[in-house]
Amino acid sequence: MAKLKLRGKDLRNIGYPEGPVISVAITVMEQHYKHHKQEAALELLQQVLQHPEAYKEEEHLGRIAEKLIVEEPIEIPINATPLPYSVYGREFIDEGAVRQMDYAMRLPVTAAGALMPDAHQGYGLPIGGVLATKNAVIPYGVGVDIGCRMCLSILDIPAPLLEKNASVFKRELIAGTVFGAGEEWKPRLEDAVLENPLFDEIGLLKHLHNKAAAQLSTSGSGNHFVEWGLVDIAEPWQGLEPGRYLGLLSHSGSRGLGAQIAGHYTKLAREICQLPREVQYLAWLDLDTEEGQEYWQAMNLAGDYASACHHQIHKRLIKAVGGQLLARVENHHNFAWKEVHNGEELIVHRKGATPAGKGVMGVIPGSMTAPGYIVRGRGEAASLHSASHGAGRQMSRSKATQSFTGHELAKLLAAHKVKLIGGGLDEAPGAYKDIEEVMAAQTALVDVVGKFYPKIVRMADGSGPRED
Repeated sequence: MAKLKLRGKDLRNIGYPEGPVISVAITVMEQHYKHHKQEAALELLQQVLQHPEAYKEEEHLGRIAEKLIVEEPIEIPINATPLPYSVYGREFIDEGAVRQMDYAMRLPVTAAGALMPDAHQGYGLPIGGVLATKNAVIPYGVGVDIGCRMCLSILDIPAPLLEKNASVFKRELIAGTVFGAGEEWKPRLEDAVLENPLFDEIGLLKHLHNKAAAQLSTSGSGNHFVEWGLVDIAEPWQGLEPGRYLGLLSHSGSRGLGAQIAGHYTKLAREICQLPREVQYLAWLDLDTEEGQEYWQAMNLAGDYASACHHQIHKRLIKAVGGQLLARVENHHNFAWKEVHNGEELIVHRKGATPAGKGVMGVIPGSMTAPGYIVRGRGEAASLHSASHGAGRQMSRSKATQSFTGHELAKLLAAHKVKLIGGGLDEAPGAYKDIEEVMAAQTALVDVVGKFYPKIVRMADGSGPRED
């Protein structure tokens, strides 16, 4: 017998209001009434909609009823003044980012925060903003591209072969990557992340499984990339001696899966947690609630999925060029973690910020012509054990497109001996801050272990807007 499968559209058609009740109703019906025919299931849902009080004591349908009889939320006031927070590289952070961080520090659930030197204005929490809250998670404080990630693999192939056999590395990079919104990898791959039981347990994720399977091992648009480059290691690390190596570096996130999760739970948070207009995108979900727990589980699944995407890309490309993996370093940004700070468990959101706890390794990229850095965290309390996630934009995409020409970009790439596949003027190096200045502003946050120099860079053929 076919199992019940409902869509939000089905519930809206019988009068269900937009909001948390639709997700809860789909989950309840598909878990506990899965052998009902769709017509019977919708008839039952309509009865609950018409008489929610009559069902509120029932074990399963009561979960739907309680969402239908909840009173309208009252707007939650924010504090008059922001809590103090540390700012790194203040001299090159725009006022919009500082203003957004000030607002975030006024939330009643906020415990601490920090602003990284690559910070710039975003939506809700600024890119480069770190925010610690008490038992609350802010979907837009994590961001749209959940678990956006850096992954650097160092190979056993001698570094000089990158230039000598550049055509081979370029060919395999093109053949082994797919970029852009909605793009898929064919044939589909198998991966343990696709077997996660949450895909059956949470209604939203059930409907996203097919998209996740289709997009596994692909990359997004905007500033996402996969690139071959040279790695200089400055000290013994992961069994490597100091010296020059060949490396593969990638930057992308959880694709359509993460975007749909972010959109769905941000909408729920804004409906449940009514805030003043200037902080409406900082609406949170209490982790003691069903919605909060659902988002937390979905967010972590999206992070695992982003990691799997990178590992599949690296596995494919390393095999294609006949290499073996010597060492790897990787890290999330656009994520939230449960961490203890000053003896208290907090939810630490890093929206465009790299974890930098004591001894924690990470990668901080520059631009297509500027080096990236392999770093070791110093566990600085004032930054909530965080560092920048890159150089950070210093101009918008539209301004960058208007400010640079294709000839100028080609000349700059040639000067740095970088081959670019795809990309656009909105990603021109001049659109970004000076990575050397950014790194100088966070010497208290990380120690540098090595550098990565891009040489063959692959990006989407047309860069769309992103927030990461």
